[in-house]
Amino acid sequence: MNTPPPTPPSIAHLALPFFDDAHRALAQGLLPWAAAQDVDESDDRAACRDWVRRLGDGGWLRYCVPAASGGALERLDSRALVLLRETLAYHSPLADFAFAMQGLGSGAITLAGSPEQQAAYLPAVANGSKIAAFALSEPNAGSDVGAMAMRADATPDGWKLDGTKTWISNGGIADFYCTFAKTDPTGGTRGITAFIVDATSQGLDTSGHIHVMAPHPLATLKFNDCIVPRTAQLGDLHGGFKLAMRTLDIFRASVAAAALGMARRALAEAVAHAQRRQMFGHPLADFQLTQAKLGDMAALVDAAALLTYRAAWMRDESERSGQRPSGDLTAAAAMAKMTATENAQRVIDMALQLHGGMGVQVGTKVESLYRDIRSLRIYEGATEVQQLIIGKSVLKHA
Repeated sequence: MNTPPPTPPSIAHLALPFFDDAHRALAQGLLPWAAAQDVDESDDRAACRDWVRRLGDGGWLRYCVPAASGGALERLDSRALVLLRETLAYHSPLADFAFAMQGLGSGAITLAGSPEQQAAYLPAVANGSKIAAFALSEPNAGSDVGAMAMRADATPDGWKLDGTKTWISNGGIADFYCTFAKTDPTGGTRGITAFIVDATSQGLDTSGHIHVMAPHPLATLKFNDCIVPRTAQLGDLHGGFKLAMRTLDIFRASVAAAALGMARRALAEAVAHAQRRQMFGHPLADFQLTQAKLGDMAALVDAAALLTYRAAWMRDESERSGQRPSGDLTAAAAMAKMTATENAQRVIDMALQLHGGMGVQVGTKVESLYRDIRSLRIYEGATEVQQLIIGKSVLKHA
């Protein structure tokens, strides 16, 4: 865990009508727990394992799976995920990463897994005894999922997987990978099927660690005649693309929440620094230019928060009413993800600028936030992809 926040984060946003009393109680319970954790994050892989264990022991991972599989709530609740990720990211982006990947990595099993698959994996995800991963991206198939080259060929006893996945979060430390491969090479997005691949599967190499500017576990996975049983198929044959998109849709608003948590922390760091830093005999906070910057930052944070909470509320309302997810929900989640990540980048940059030279010193909180936020504008759908989703929605409703 990094140094404690300068002041406890405000909980005024919990009074907004997007949340009910259960959400407010959840957030207020997580705050002291998160602030009390002290994790050595110098080794990102060891730290991620530690965070998963702690989150499991604390009962927080139970919000990543439904009640039937040991979860805290009847179904995955987007607002709960948003509040959990926002709070964890405020204290430690790596803690947020560990939590989020348990949900994303197992989300396809929650949505489409057989009762046997759900029983074998989801309770272990909820208690932290198994680490999950989501293996979709490839060297030449990121935003363009249809360009996927990995193959899954039927065998007398199961499936043989061949190909490469890359930029896989939790790669090398996960116990299983929800993996997507072409079962119809000519079918484009309609030829993809999902599989659960245990880390111990013969023919799977997870040793290709990827080092990035904000350290967290990433790897390239190589599948070479990787044999999995027929029971490893997850969901319908050729239904993998829709399953992947449904999984990402659930968690896209929570990516926005992670960015929001980082932005709130940067604002808190900027306020604390402005109040204690003396310049020309006065606190930096006394200068109108400083106040204007803080005002910009606060407005950017609140704008992102409203879009994030709206997207989560819309999805929960759709689930409650039994409606199938619509394009409106996808566009709302895209707006939240785009706005929150882009705004957070701006807020953190302004916070670093207010810190002056201290802002670029390795080991300071704003310096680490500056590195942490950058990837959120890319993963789970880059900003440009979100713009396309929103633009198509606007044209559809014109």
